[in-house]
Amino acid sequence: MKRAIPVVVLSIAGLVPVWRYEPSVGGTTSTAESASTSSGSSSGTVVKGTTINTEKGPVQVQVTFSGEKITAVKMLQQPNHPQTTAAVPKLIAGTLKAQSAHVDTVSGATITSNAYRKSLQAAIDSNASNGTSAKSSQPASGSDTVSGPTVPTSKGPVQVQVTFDGDDITAVKMLQQPNHPQTTAAVPKLVAETLKAQSADIDTVSGATITSEAYKKSLQAAIDAKG
Repeated sequence: MKRAIPVVVLSIAGLVPVWRYEPSVGGTTSTAESASTSSGSSSGTVVKGTTINTEKGPVQVQVTFSGEKITAVKMLQQPNHPQTTAAVPKLIAGTLKAQSAHVDTVSGATITSNAYRKSLQAAIDSNASNGTSAKSSQPASGSDTVSGPTVPTSKGPVQVQVTFDGDDITAVKMLQQPNHPQTTAAVPKLVAETLKAQSADIDTVSGATITSEAYKKSLQAAIDAKG
């Protein structure tokens, strides 16, 4: 019986390194991050942000939305660096709290933080644009849909389609728009302002003046055509 004790002790000691083993973090989401970012709603719209290349490595996020609400964020690509690993949960928590890309830079991970926000903002903009199209493609029964004229610009043609319920503007859809990041970011703002103002008397979006002016012309023509 005394001889068996060293064997058991050695067996237990041999297992200790296995229990203490922690997998190294690769270029994509670690197991811990997957658990924290997939804990949101099991359903919703999933949008991938653009890949942002940095001197530390590429950064790309995937965002899950319920309507316009951000319910989960997952890292698809991230630098293989301890400071990034520590920063990601803080960035995600900040995003879920702020419901936007306006999150603080994590100390010691400035490069990753900036790239994270850029990829996140691209996903938010894409969801907003897709949400506008989805909403306006399903007009309410008894509503009227009027297409404004195509307005040519130096950036590309702009044309809107407006859905009315009586005299109320209930939805706006872009039929044509310039293929440009500033336009993509501006369109949701223009549509939101239109629904609020119920007219083409809306502000020009900074950085997208040409698109804004063309949008308002096409919109006004659709409103006039509706009478």
